[in-house]
Amino acid sequence: MAALRVLHVDDEADIRKVVKLSLSLDPTFTVLGCGSGAEALATASDWSPDMILCDVVMPMMDGPATLKHLQACPRTADIPVVFMTARVQKREIQQFKSLGAVGVITKPFDPMTLVDELRAYLRSASLGEARSRFVQRLRADAAILADCRTS
Repeated sequence: MAALRVLHVDDEADIRKVVKLSLSLDPTFTVLGCGSGAEALATASDWSPDMILCDVVMPMMDGPATLKHLQACPRTADIPVVFMTARVQKREIQQFKSLGAVGVITKPFDPMTLVDELRAYLRSASLGEARSRFVQRLRADAAILADCRTS
């Protein structure tokens, strides 16, 4: 199985250590930690992770601002982002997803299930991308057929 590169962004070093330890239980995960949104922006562009696991509440640049910057950069725009937060009321989760996050993991999280949760979000993100490509092809084919019909 191919290695899955996860960039973990959290201003708390203890949380970064627990996440790294948790994900290292699965040998297919490679984890790189960042202590801030700004550090994550620089690292994501160079390291090209398969997924970003990002804390919501951080000083200077919070998770939503980090996501916005990632989406604005062509090299990082398509990287799925999962937020990790204690803010998990239904409306907050909906807001995070409306910003473009593929999911939300509740803090405190269970280190023993973190791998499975991330894999599920990766599968979901992959299905979403496949659906989007299919719809684009379908629209292009419909346009070609419409041109053929008028010719």
